[in-house]
Amino acid sequence: MNAPDKSVRKHGAEPKPVGRLPLAYVVRELMADGLMAQADGERVLSVRSRETQVHPLALLAEMNLRSSTPGRELLDLERLTQWLADKAGLPYQHIDPLRVDFARVVDVMSSAYATTYSILPIAVTGAEIVVATCEPFLDGWQREIEQITKKGVKRVVANPLDVARYTVEFYKLAQSIKGASKTSTTSLVSNFEQLVELGGKVDADNAHVVLVVDWLLQYAFDQRASDIHLEPKREQGVVRFRIDGVLHQVYQVPPAVMHAMVSRIKLLGRMDVVERRRPLDGRIKTKVTSGPSAGREVEIRLSTLPTAFGEKLVMRIFDPEVVVRSYAELGFSEREAATWDELIHRPSGIVLVTGPTGSGKTTTLYSTLKQLATDEVNVSTVEDPIEMIDPALNQMQVQHGIDLGFADGLRALMRQDPDIIMVGEIRDKETADMAVQAALTGHLVFSTLHTTDAASSIARLLELGVPAYLVNATLIGILAQRLVRTLCPHCKKEDGPVDEATWKALVAPWRTSHPKRTYRPVGCLECRRTGYFGRTGLIELLVMTDKLRELVAQGADIAKIRHQAARDGLKSLRVSGAEKIATGLTTFDEVLRAAPPFET
Repeated sequence: MNAPDKSVRKHGAEPKPVGRLPLAYVVRELMADGLMAQADGERVLSVRSRETQVHPLALLAEMNLRSSTPGRELLDLERLTQWLADKAGLPYQHIDPLRVDFARVVDVMSSAYATTYSILPIAVTGAEIVVATCEPFLDGWQREIEQITKKGVKRVVANPLDVARYTVEFYKLAQSIKGASKTSTTSLVSNFEQLVELGGKVDADNAHVVLVVDWLLQYAFDQRASDIHLEPKREQGVVRFRIDGVLHQVYQVPPAVMHAMVSRIKLLGRMDVVERRRPLDGRIKTKVTSGPSAGREVEIRLSTLPTAFGEKLVMRIFDPEVVVRSYAELGFSEREAATWDELIHRPSGIVLVTGPTGSGKTTTLYSTLKQLATDEVNVSTVEDPIEMIDPALNQMQVQHGIDLGFADGLRALMRQDPDIIMVGEIRDKETADMAVQAALTGHLVFSTLHTTDAASSIARLLELGVPAYLVNATLIGILAQRLVRTLCPHCKKEDGPVDEATWKALVAPWRTSHPKRTYRPVGCLECRRTGYFGRTGLIELLVMTDKLRELVAQGADIAKIRHQAARDGLKSLRVSGAEKIATGLTTFDEVLRAAPPFET
């Protein structure tokens, strides 16, 4: 081990400890550095008489102390860990499990060895191993690891709770993956023509596979993932999470284990485990077991797809709490929220929500229906599939196998004395005609279309064969939306305004004032170093006016309809984005990526 540092500090001689970190050393050094008040330090030392295995930093963090500096910052665990790293002269590192290839790092040392020295390998390169530690003065292990691995060791300081947690999780998961690999009896081949003939035994109930799947789901909840992708490949199966709209690779597993994981999840979703030749759908309802949301129910929609190397499985995670989001949380401005509220409380008519897959249409529709579903009204839906089950709604699942499509379901709902109807999607003329008939007979109808903007939805209805006079008689409003990532409020920094020419190109032909300042992403622990945390909607709300109806009746082209809608007060998706840039919610790049340009 290294010899103790005999250097003398300004505040007095205080040699660095050898071995594990003493609480007394931490308290005295914090007081000497002006981060802890004398009274707090004495109080900590006076109550430390009980024997405890809690790390000194974790113990101090539990006490919610504040520094004695003018800012009175909270001495939380990360702040104390950063201080300790500086004190030890080592880099500080927050462990991001999404960036750790734990199948590789666990081979560096045994779990018992890592636990003994409170260390955890977090990265392995050709010449170096990065090892996180919460005991920076306990370093006798470093030479041993370097001699065994023939690689250099770079020590970094991480918070003790993360080191302890991930040491257990990484080694336990890696052990389960290896165990599942050894016990799997399913032979996989890389040729799809042979793969479709397989129907043999799968290891869905293997204890190792059960643990891996349970960990995967809980891990996704902890990381705020909206989707989980299990993708079979020739050499290794890939697990990816979609977080704030961006996919992140999480882990790689052997093909046989990937196959067993998919089978296990299909079993939980009551799907046909043996059938792998055609796409299947299913759903799981479970609960979050840990973290701040522990106990909350979560709906997971399952979808499989046969690929060249096996079944690809995508799990879309739906949080039931999204159906109680406010208009502001959905991205509506005060004016848009008031207009939308007026539209959805009309007694009859068609309201459309449009946008590509993943643009937030489902969240907006369910939030709206949740508000409307009172004891006085009957709200019924026909969906493919049912995204989120809600007891306040009467929901019907489309069944193509028995010729129960949207039009058939809507026809059946009409005999169920509905007040408000939601049709999952208008895909063909028959469904469009049924929606029009429902609106004409005094019902409020919600549905979705896949178009680029609000005005294009009018053209789409006409293309489906709905006469212009019926479009004018029933259509009352169209909401187009997109999702953009929002800047992390904890770390965003003020940036200079975009130049005038670029701003005009973004908002043309609408007049929107140039922002005095904008913000840029930085990255911190809260946002996992991405600079973004969560998403919000860009809203384009078109209300059918008399002038718009005149243009529709005249057969005007889509450009004239767009310009008239703008004169009537419609703000394009890009203008909605520009307003969110100006208020510091998002960035220029995010809006350009998500919102289509204004078309003439």
